[in-house]
Amino acid sequence: MKIINPATEEVIRELDEDTAQSIREKYMMAREGQRNWCRVPLEERIRCIERFSALLDSQKDRLAQVLTTEVGKPLGQSGNEINGARHRIGFFMENSTKWLSEEWMITEGGTKEKITYEPLGVIANISAWNYPYLVGVNVFIPALIAGNAVLYKPSEYATLTGMEIEKLLIEAGVPNYCFQTIVGGKEAGQNLLELPLDGYFFTGSYQTGLAIAQKVAPKLVPFQMELGGKDPLYVMDDVDNLSQVAAAVADGAFYNNGQSCCAVERVYVNEKIYDAFVEEFLAEVQRFKVGSPTESGTYIGPIARREQLNVLAAQVHDAVAKGARLLAGGKKSEGQGYYFEPTVLVDVDHTMRIMKEESFGPIIGIQKVTNDEEAIRLMDDTEYGLTAAVYSKSRERAEKLLSQLNTGSVYWNCCDRVSPYLPWSGRRNSGLGATLSYAGIRAFVHPKGYHLRG
Repeated sequence: MKIINPATEEVIRELDEDTAQSIREKYMMAREGQRNWCRVPLEERIRCIERFSALLDSQKDRLAQVLTTEVGKPLGQSGNEINGARHRIGFFMENSTKWLSEEWMITEGGTKEKITYEPLGVIANISAWNYPYLVGVNVFIPALIAGNAVLYKPSEYATLTGMEIEKLLIEAGVPNYCFQTIVGGKEAGQNLLELPLDGYFFTGSYQTGLAIAQKVAPKLVPFQMELGGKDPLYVMDDVDNLSQVAAAVADGAFYNNGQSCCAVERVYVNEKIYDAFVEEFLAEVQRFKVGSPTESGTYIGPIARREQLNVLAAQVHDAVAKGARLLAGGKKSEGQGYYFEPTVLVDVDHTMRIMKEESFGPIIGIQKVTNDEEAIRLMDDTEYGLTAAVYSKSRERAEKLLSQLNTGSVYWNCCDRVSPYLPWSGRRNSGLGATLSYAGIRAFVHPKGYHLRG
């Protein structure tokens, strides 16, 4: 398997992929080792994770360089991702004891009752390339703390980062039999699905998630999917400081080159401020520095996958052919690397792919609406349901609108953010189950009810 730098198109490294046999051997090791790991006191398991977090911090610059080289993420954003991952790890360290300890429900009378929480066993964590640290720690950190063993398959586009994660976890004291990295692409993932695992946790596209769900459903084990989105944002006519709002919305759409499940993917603006908003938004996008992800100040680097360039170009062509106006970008940048120009389309509508299909790149469509009712109808006109955002001076007006949308997370005067204290979940084609919050801790255990008489 060749690891390619998306900024230069050079081969960084070649790796041997895991075979069906090597994956089964890793599974057998994890199955045997998990029986010992779950007996390690919870406090000691948490201390191992604490040491892992400290190693992430002490080696952050090197790890950020590895991530940038294989994914194309601007170096500063790679560092931000590692910092964000450590923040989430801190949440799990501080809250796992509370949510994993036994709970006495009835302590008086002839029959006493309690609940305990037992690990699932050996789970698969099939992870994503766009935020390998952030989406990874959502799964493997609470899984390990709860006493599970993890077969971790990083995306083939973030394999080197996945190998670094394994190395640091083992250095931190997690036994090597409890965290096994699976190296490879689609075939390796399919081999992983053949194993009799105790849970499957996937982050990626809807199409792949659906295929995995159909494959593992007969096993009747826990299965969670964090999938994509076509996340809408609505700017109401009463906003204060339009330039600040436009800058925040542009950042929500273009951060990480637009390669975020919760990135803003379509924007609706009240007709009373539409022209002024578009002017401010376009000015902000034109200030973005496009360049090498290792250069200081670069905001837009290459996208991670070459094939996505064609997807983005096709969406632009479709929109323009149906009447949209192209204000910026619209094509692959000249020269080496998988660069796509920051792209802004206006006069768009829902007949266009740009407003209906996930883009996952530095591209956005902006549509004019007459009122809140039209905004609600258009925002909910989607097969996805991950996040939705509203910018308004009125919290009451914003919450009234947001309460009517079928999405897992909603934002007022912010967007494109994740908090470890709140459940991260999607609806419809955006996923199944929840990570983060207490729900994301309890996702990796089975409850057991005790009826104790005597």
